[in-house]
Amino acid sequence: MTNLPNNASVLAHANLNDLKIRIDPRELLASTLVKIEGAYAYASIRAYRADFNTFIQFCEDRNEESLPALPSLIANFIIELSNDKRSSAGIRRALCGISTIHKLNRFADPTKDPDVTIEMRRMHRKLGRSSSQAGSINADTLDKLLLATDESIRGIRDRALLLVAYDTLCRRSELVSLQVKDLKINMKNGIETSSILLRKSKTDQDSTGKWLHLSPRAHLALVEWMKELPERQENLIVGIDRGGRISRSSLNSGQVNRIYKRIARNAGLDELVIEGISGHSMRVGAAQDLLNSGASMPIIMQRGRWSKTDTVMRYVEHI
Repeated sequence: MTNLPNNASVLAHANLNDLKIRIDPRELLASTLVKIEGAYAYASIRAYRADFNTFIQFCEDRNEESLPALPSLIANFIIELSNDKRSSAGIRRALCGISTIHKLNRFADPTKDPDVTIEMRRMHRKLGRSSSQAGSINADTLDKLLLATDESIRGIRDRALLLVAYDTLCRRSELVSLQVKDLKINMKNGIETSSILLRKSKTDQDSTGKWLHLSPRAHLALVEWMKELPERQENLIVGIDRGGRISRSSLNSGQVNRIYKRIARNAGLDELVIEGISGHSMRVGAAQDLLNSGASMPIIMQRGRWSKTDTVMRYVEHI
């Protein structure tokens, strides 16, 4: 009589692929994004979620695993995005997300495979490497926007926002993170100005902090706005409802774009110009003005808190 193998023997000789526990990629993605909250910028986490969900759907349509993914599948994903009119910058962002999610889950990074590298080179030859540049709000345009504001609470807030954004070259997320308690009044040669502490930025993820100095004009606009803020107000740049009531919470970074565009329409700017305005337009314009004034590249990089010269060059190339 033949002895049947016990369970241990069966497991020892079974095909490992048959025993592999199927991973739900959406659940793993969700848990990964929860794990990195606070360690990564909100914009990065949002991009990882959107891009990787697109990749998951691409894989499911082909009955393939997305996590971990085969390099050949990622190469085909690049082709799909290229044909779907995604920009080269958008495709690079998607590949960055795929790479990051794999590494955070201790999977080998499939985006480093030679087949993926070849497909990325092919994509760049087809689409180029350039990305759309935000329109510029330089000093001349800034003056037009300021003239379009009124004496309402909203107008006072808008003037402070415009001038602080121009003087500090703050990104949208940095502007809305500024705190009332971090404003410091300075007096030099009988002229009162102010500085504000930027606690954290894209290039200062460890929150070392940096003091940003305001011109007398920006200082006056900010002091006027702070007189309107309620007691114990924490956030500096906040929303205003239709009844003119000031919100306790900070603006969403996406609202900065809409405020700039609204003021630009009130100023009577051309609609094509308005279409190009974004939350980065102040950084673009201020960087261009610095270059025109004779500032060196290191000074511009220091003022705008850039770590790469090629990023600055994209900002100033269309002066």
